Amino acid sequence: MSVRPIVAVYPGSFDPVTLGHEDVARRTLCFCDRLIVAVAESSSQTKKTMFSVSERLELMKAVFAGQPRITCVSFTGLLVHFAEQAGARFIIRGLRAVSDFEYEFQMAQMNRELRGDMETLFLAPEVEHSFLSASLVREVASMGGDVSRFVSAPVLDRLRGLSNSRAE
Repeated sequence: MSVRPIVAVYPGSFDPVTLGHEDVARRTLCFCDRLIVAVAESSSQTKKTMFSVSERLELMKAVFAGQPRITCVSFTGLLVHFAEQAGARFIIRGLRAVSDFEYEFQMAQMNRELRGDMETLFLAPEVEHSFLSASLVREVASMGGDVSRFVSAPVLDRLRGLSNSRAE
């Protein structure tokens, strides 16, 4: 009898992926065999994006290139449908602050109503990343601020490339 691997899905817009996202993803590997980082093609929250879905996916793959247990994909539609098709048993969500909890809790409850066997696990990032959000990184980067302490090298290079192309 073969044991089914434990698969988790970590969904988000990841625009851009931050060190906080990376921290949550890597720590998730402590309790699953495989993690699917899923870049949402559409979001339940309307956001102005900095990078296209394909660019975000490319950045994710670069950031997690050394992690054979992490797969990066994009998805559209309901998360629970995607998770079910991927064979996932868990949805991973990061919580930075109490303000994140209400929205995330509502989403977890709805996902549970849609698919009763789907669990959502909440992880808090390490303290040094607890204030980070992709929207803050986007804002600081778009105004020429130094975000090198908040993102990995591939993301920083892409952000700098955007800043340089806007300055020209």
